[in-house]
Amino acid sequence: MKQRDEEFAEYFDARVVSMRRTAFLLCGDWHRAEDLVQTALTKIYVAWPRINRGGNVDAYARQVLVRSAIDESRRSFRKRETALPEVPERGTPADDVGETVDLRNALAALPPGQRAAVVLRYWEDQSVESTAQLLGCSTGTVKSQTARGLAALRKLLGSAQPATGGYR
Repeated sequence: MKQRDEEFAEYFDARVVSMRRTAFLLCGDWHRAEDLVQTALTKIYVAWPRINRGGNVDAYARQVLVRSAIDESRRSFRKRETALPEVPERGTPADDVGETVDLRNALAALPPGQRAAVVLRYWEDQSVESTAQLLGCSTGTVKSQTARGLAALRKLLGSAQPATGGYR
C-alpha cells in the first residue's frame, strides 16, 4: 500500500498542473476545473494498480478528465455551483492578456463536444484516433467536431486564417 501511495504521489506531482490547465480549457472556469481534476485523480487513485500495471495512466487520466467535463456540462444549470469571480492565483504575462482572454472566452462559447475535440487535438496534442477513443466516438466525428470548433473559433476571434495546421 505504501508503494502504491508513493507511486501515485509521484504521478500526482508530475501531472496535476497540466491536468488543471486542460480541465480549465475544457470547462472555462478555474473552480470547476479544480473539481474536475479532483474527480479524475480520485478515479485514478482507485484504479491505480490496474492502470499503472498497464502503463496507460496518462491516457486514462485524459479520458476520465474529458468524460467528467462532458458529464458535468450535461447537468442541469440549477445543479451547478456558481463560483464568484476572483483574481487567478497566477497572472498571465501582460502582452498575452487580451489574446488569452479572447481565446478562453471563445473556447467557453463552443459546445462541450467541439471544445473537448479542439482541446484534446491542439492542447493535448492527441491524434485523431486517440481523441476518438477518449471521446468514445468515431474518427469522423472527431474530424467534424474539430473542424466545426476551429471554424467557430475563427469566427469568434475574427480570424480568416486557420489557428493550426490540418489533421494529423
